[in-house]
Amino acid sequence: MLKVKLNVLGLSVSQTQTGAYALVLVEENGDRRIPIIIGPVEAQSIAIQLEGLHPPRPLTHDLFKNISKAFQIELLEVIIYKLEEGIFYSELICEQGGTRVAIDSRTSDGVALALRFKCPIYTTEDILEKAGIVIEISDELEEDEVIDDFITTEPKNKYEKNSLDELDHLLHEAIGDENYELASEIRDEISRRKEGN
Repeated sequence: MLKVKLNVLGLSVSQTQTGAYALVLVEENGDRRIPIIIGPVEAQSIAIQLEGLHPPRPLTHDLFKNISKAFQIELLEVIIYKLEEGIFYSELICEQGGTRVAIDSRTSDGVALALRFKCPIYTTEDILEKAGIVIEISDELEEDEVIDDFITTEPKNKYEKNSLDELDHLLHEAIGDENYELASEIRDEISRRKEGN
């Protein structure tokens, strides 16, 4: 099986299913993107890892990583190997003491774990041909702007009246309340302001 490496591009609110999110993966050396519908719990787990947030208590995927490390189990790679009736099927390729095992996994869980173990995510050319989409970029738009529009659904100036100190306070409150989606938004706003200075 010829494997194609994927990277996580981002998350957005699903336009087709209420309460769901779209996880967008992109091939490493190409333009095709794969949107995968996932649940809010998995989306939150992926988002806090992408944002580098540290919850006060371990989430389920953090717990899985901690248990794996305690028993010297390494996650080597995640492979999205099948697409059937709109559902993506994945395997975790794990190793312990020189023995490799493939474990069935939901793709959303596989991606959340791959981010924590810093291991690669792969799929097949066949799946990319079936599910991959290419976003055409006009000469007048930068790619970053198109990607921003593709994955961002929140208003960009939601926190424009808050000072950096207020935002920092809101960020700590959101993390304390374990509202990582809100914490991610606030952290993005803080980063935008700091980059603008």
